[in-house]
Amino acid sequence: MRFRLNSLRKAAAIALSLTLAATVTSCGGDSGGDTGGSGSGSGSANKEITIGWVSGWDEDLVATYLWKRILQDRGYKVELKNLDTAPLYAGMAKGDVDVFLDTWLPVTHEDYWKRYGDKLEKLGVWYDSAKLTIAVPNYSDLKSLEDLKGKGGQYEGKIFGIEASSGLQRVSSTKMLPGYGIDKEFKVVPSSTAAMLAELKKATDAQKPIVVTLWRPHWAYASYPIRDLADPKGTMGQAEQINIVGRKDFGKDFAEVAGWLKKFRMDDKQLGSLEDLAINKYKGQEDKAVDEWLKANPDFVKSITG
Repeated sequence: MRFRLNSLRKAAAIALSLTLAATVTSCGGDSGGDTGGSGSGSGSANKEITIGWVSGWDEDLVATYLWKRILQDRGYKVELKNLDTAPLYAGMAKGDVDVFLDTWLPVTHEDYWKRYGDKLEKLGVWYDSAKLTIAVPNYSDLKSLEDLKGKGGQYEGKIFGIEASSGLQRVSSTKMLPGYGIDKEFKVVPSSTAAMLAELKKATDAQKPIVVTLWRPHWAYASYPIRDLADPKGTMGQAEQINIVGRKDFGKDFAEVAGWLKKFRMDDKQLGSLEDLAINKYKGQEDKAVDEWLKANPDFVKSITG
């Protein structure tokens, strides 16, 4: 009898649990909106946003942490995903990444835009004087990319590059080298941005020759005795725009944030000062760099969010 009563009690408890679960599910089914991707949703109901960023791209690093702070202060939950360039674009196209703040167009990231552009949307341009460069120390005799001809032996045939999947690596290898007829004596050696900068520091500290791929804006121009080689043939491309790009329907799902992103702009002084704090004073503590920068620029966020 006791066994039968216990069985009945258990059955009743199970039935009650199933009823409650069904009730909760039916009541809550519409509250979260579309949950496809990491950050997709109705915008008003879903306040989780995933920002993708690429290691070594300092303007991307500081812009990402700046926007992390801006969004968190306004009630959004922000996840940062550190990815290489190719998987980042693929992730946005699939909806796993909501937004990326460092798309260089029309040249540097044209391959990615051609491949994924129909699954993405442009949300604004925040810097419009970006440029890919080839740089040397100020004490170098080289003045132009034309001067590299016949000099491969002096540089062990190496131009120090960055990540293999970067647009800078592609442009310097496939356009600049053949454009100046030096593809048989030089190779743009892929590595990482951090490794390239380490080589640059080592060489300039020792007053030794070196050639590196670089870009503007970058704090290295203020920290190392370097200058750009002239590019009379324009093989590295003209000045580009740094775009904010989101996954498809980001602007619809997060209309408020999309509106703020459209107002976002930084000039060389603002960007350079934030990069200096993040890279040189608070390396690895980007939130502290953003804190100090915002205290020194109290009206910056108000100009974006109103």
